[in-house]
Amino acid sequence: MYGWLWRALPGSRGARALQLLALALVVLTALWFWVFPWVSDTFMP
Repeated sequence: MYGWLWRALPGSRGARALQLLALALVVLTALWFWVFPWVSDTFMP
């Protein structure tokens, strides 16, 4: 999957690294603020 992402992103090596970093931050933010609280409320007593 990481290889596919690296090849699919446009730009130079540095631009791709920044795009992957931004994508990782977006995913982690979504997990932190929406997914983890939902899982905690749904599956934890």
